[in-house]
Amino acid sequence: MRHGTSLALLLMIGLFDMAILGILILYLTVGVEVTAMGQWKELHSDDPKYVALTFDDGPNREYTKVLLDGLKERNVKASFFLLGKCIPGNEELVKLMDRDGHLIGVHGMDHRDLAKEKPEYAVKQIAEAGEMIREVTGKEPDYMRPPYGSWNENLEEAVGKELLLVPVFWDVDSLDWKLQDSGKIVKKVLKDVENGEIILLHDEFAASVEAAFQIIDKLRAKGYTFVTVDELMVD
Repeated sequence: MRHGTSLALLLMIGLFDMAILGILILYLTVGVEVTAMGQWKELHSDDPKYVALTFDDGPNREYTKVLLDGLKERNVKASFFLLGKCIPGNEELVKLMDRDGHLIGVHGMDHRDLAKEKPEYAVKQIAEAGEMIREVTGKEPDYMRPPYGSWNENLEEAVGKELLLVPVFWDVDSLDWKLQDSGKIVKKVLKDVENGEIILLHDEFAASVEAAFQIIDKLRAKGYTFVTVDELMVD
């Protein structure tokens, strides 16, 4: 009697262990499948995701050409906001930007906080830079980015209504000018960026150019398409 009870008990324990093992295997299998499905959805989602790369303070004689070559190789169109003082001697770079299909906008004659200036002076700064772009490309710029993103009602009235330029700001500040490290720049952008956002970079630093290429490659792997700001701002 005791022998039969012991045998039954052992069988029950064995069946219980097998049940636990089966549940564990099922849990791990489902977990792997769910994880894999999540990764598949991230990489293959049918929902379009767009982002715009923008570059300020150029053209830069040393780094802008490297950037343009890399963008062309990746078939990416970006948006450049130029300083008038940087255009003389770099006209061919501006022409190349235009030929490659990038958006070219105004950043002012120099990097000055226009919100602290008299409206008429701000208009003069922006108009002069815009005229320099027109002389090189034959096209009137339609967009401008105020230095430091500094904007107020006076500028809105003067620039927006008199020059008919659309101000462009940003959603993701790469802080490339401060970080000066491509890895840190990439990490910050990837952490902050979301669908439909504008990324701020500068084409005057080697680390920024290298970071831009990595950002493109990594975001493309996540299903992002790169557009110019005018495409992104269209309702």
